[in-house]
Amino acid sequence: MVPIQQMTPAQAAGVRFVLTDIDDTLTRGGKLQREAYAALWALHDAGLRVIPVTGRPAGWCDLIAREWPVDGVVGENGALAFWENPSGSGAGTLQQEFHPEAVTNEHPVLKRIQERALAEAPGLRVARDQFSRLFDLALDFAEEEPVLPLSLAERVRAIAGEEGARAKVSSIHINVWMGNYDKLSMTERFLSRRFGWQSGAEDGAVLFVGDSPNDEPLFARFPLACAVANVRRYRGLIRNLPAFAAEREYGEGFAEIVSTLLEKRGEAEPFRV
Repeated sequence: MVPIQQMTPAQAAGVRFVLTDIDDTLTRGGKLQREAYAALWALHDAGLRVIPVTGRPAGWCDLIAREWPVDGVVGENGALAFWENPSGSGAGTLQQEFHPEAVTNEHPVLKRIQERALAEAPGLRVARDQFSRLFDLALDFAEEEPVLPLSLAERVRAIAGEEGARAKVSSIHINVWMGNYDKLSMTERFLSRRFGWQSGAEDGAVLFVGDSPNDEPLFARFPLACAVANVRRYRGLIRNLPAFAAEREYGEGFAEIVSTLLEKRGEAEPFRV
């Protein structure tokens, strides 16, 4: 990783899409930071396509697609994508797409993993947002108290693998699901089907910002992948680090990345942090 300030003007000028994780990338302590939300609006006003890519549930994605200055959202670690089609009246129509391999979270294997994980990992709990999920099981190790060590989260991930499920560790949850997909596969599908993005030819048009191990597929895929500074706490768990990193953490780091991007693009009124 090199400082985001080393991104070249030519690289910045080629960006058309800004993808971003949410938890601990736009937020700090669970709160959406004002700098990060202002940065989303700055990207929107600059005419860039903005798409959060998150492990958060379908219920949250409905709100994000409707109320944030974004062009869509990929949720539940790639199970779904929601976006609004604009209308003349100003109120858009929500559209939904589900990954063709998404499996509902009523699957018996997920039930078995939940029972085993809760029994073998003292202090672990089902995430409070589970009620609004359609496809995955979210197990909370760090969103609420008590905050549990990463080693325990990795143990739960291993349990999921032993039972035949896929799992990723975020900064707050272990997300577990049955379908053969992840954040990257649904992101590529959404960019292609919605915006005509061409894999390979337009890889440099995508800038992604993340912070944790479940962002690794996108870190590895896109040459302009970035991270906020708190990614460094996961260096031992991420084999494919992004190309660039902010000096600041959390939402302030996201705002730093956006400010640098817009400045390198020569925007008339670049966003300032």
